[in-house]
Amino acid sequence: MKLIELKEVNKTFQDGRKTIEALKPTNFSVEGGEFVAIIGPSGSGKSTFLTIIGGLQSPTEGEVLIKDQKFSNLDEKERAKKRFNEIGFILQASNLIPFLTVKDQLKLVNKIKKTKLDEQRVENLLSELGINKLMNKYPSDLSGGEKQRAAIARAMYHNPSVILADEPTASLDTDRAFEVVKILARETKKQNKATIMVTHDERLTEQCDAVYVMKDGVLKNKQEE
Repeated sequence: MKLIELKEVNKTFQDGRKTIEALKPTNFSVEGGEFVAIIGPSGSGKSTFLTIIGGLQSPTEGEVLIKDQKFSNLDEKERAKKRFNEIGFILQASNLIPFLTVKDQLKLVNKIKKTKLDEQRVENLLSELGINKLMNKYPSDLSGGEKQRAAIARAMYHNPSVILADEPTASLDTDRAFEVVKILARETKKQNKATIMVTHDERLTEQCDAVYVMKDGVLKNKQEE
């Protein structure tokens, strides 16, 4: 099943009298269990593409669907609600809250959703990521790799359909970077997520099911190049 789909999506901006097409008409989809990489130079449109998928900005034309249901065409309030429920974000910096323990980072999700902490899911998720013994530690006590694993746990805790990883290994050394990508690939398959990773490091794409190249606002499967 297609968990995320773009149909003829494009994005234009006005720069004075000039119209800039940051993302040219794009058709794209990712199914459950698929781990996809997006590569390309700076300024190629990767960030625009990712923010449109994440519902942080709307396409100029076309539509984004999550599990065959409208997403980009919803009003801001409904889109924000669906984004929170269906999308998990993993950013370049782990973006953990410094005064919360690893467990409390997840508990915060429950507070926002006004639900009860799922102790079993916390235990299972942190064990799967190899950081269950760190659940009462603060971010300052964690290594770079451990922080990113905690960020993955937070992104997956509320069981979203889609995981968006924006340069998730940029702040890590090579060994830790490969480790984090292997974890992402494994969890994508195990939990049947649609994971999209933007990266500048092509070595990390070996774990991916498909690799797309973004160039001048045009997205192409690398095999088609």
